[in-house]
Amino acid sequence: MAEREEMARTLQLLGTIPLFASLDEKQLKTVARTAQEKSIAPGGTVVRQGEKGIGLYIILDGEVVVERAGKKVATLRPGQFFGEMALIDEQPRTADVRATTAVRCLLLSRWEFWSVFADQPEVIRALLTETVRRLRGAGTGLTE
Repeated sequence: MAEREEMARTLQLLGTIPLFASLDEKQLKTVARTAQEKSIAPGGTVVRQGEKGIGLYIILDGEVVVERAGKKVATLRPGQFFGEMALIDEQPRTADVRATTAVRCLLLSRWEFWSVFADQPEVIRALLTETVRRLRGAGTGLTE
């Protein structure tokens, strides 16, 4: 029963994320089942600036801080995500992301994302819109 409740909570959270807002429950389940769940201890590094980006991280529980060149540029909490640029290209990460609390997140790799969403233009459009929005605001915030 707890597993079913956890899946329902994850699906509800995924449905609030702009990238996935247009998806129905079946599609959200595909995202949840395709992605790898990861746990990071407080103080643990999720990604490092300069390393190869492999995918998108969606925070389910906990809090992370995004730092560029040692300077804090954002704090992210459940329902927020980072790494969307890695879905588009395979360039190095542009920031460090570190857990400030115990974190549970989903990692949706680039190849998993495209295998699931290649034929869903509304998700691709949402990905591009969010990426551009974050790039435009790079002076006041940062995407990883």
